[in-house]
Order: sequence, then C-alpha cells, then structure tokens
Amino acid sequence: QPQLEESGGGLVQPGGSLRLTCAASGSSLVDNAIGWFRQAPGKEREGVSCVSTSDGRESYADFAKGRFTVSRDSAKETVYLQMSSLKPEDTGVYYCAVTMQRYGSCILSPLSPWGRGTQVTVSS
Repeated sequence: QPQLEESGGGLVQPGGSLRLTCAASGSSLVDNAIGWFRQAPGKEREGVSCVSTSDGRESYADFAKGRFTVSRDSAKETVYLQMSSLKPEDTGVYYCAVTMQRYGSCILSPLSPWGRGTQVTVSS
C-alpha cells in the first residue's frame, strides 16, 4: 500500500471552498481505491467520499453530495477532495486512506493506517 499524506486544509468562512490533496509515496495509487474521512471534535471518524480504481467511480456520504467532489490524477499519484459551500459542521480533521472496493465500486471502509490528516475549520 502507498503511504498517503493529506494537505490543503485551513480556515475558511461559511460558504467558502477548499481543495484537499492526498499524495502517495512508496507505491502507486493506481491500483487502490482511495477514500476521504473526517473526524469532528468529540465525534467518531466518518467517511466522506471515495473514488474507485477502475473507472474512477465516485461515492459520497449524504452530507457531501452536491457540495464535495473527489477526483484522482493518476499521473501525479494524487487524489483531491474539492469542497464547496462549506458549513461550520464540516469542521474537523480530514484524512485519506486506501479503502475497500467491491465489484468496481469503492466502499468507505479504510484499509490503511491513518496519517496526520489536515485540519479544516469553517468559521466566520
């Protein structure tokens, strides 16, 4: 499995946008479904979105649909999470991880160790 590192978090006002980056090293992302997860203060970690290996099929948690977009750039060994219309409840630490895939569709069930994550704070 590749080693993954998250970046791109920061402080943004409600309604704003951020693009998170998940960069791989050590081995290729190409053969791995990649998921984004987050953990808000005092809450359990939850799945946000994932992208499969085969045709880049995407999956989103209900709260992410219509606001977040996941994409992968295989040439750059990178997966992105574009987040828009951010809300205060989106605040948390965001992580990427290798995630399960079944019948060509990714499943938000992490398979790789957690990295440091990247902090997203949505506040005015």
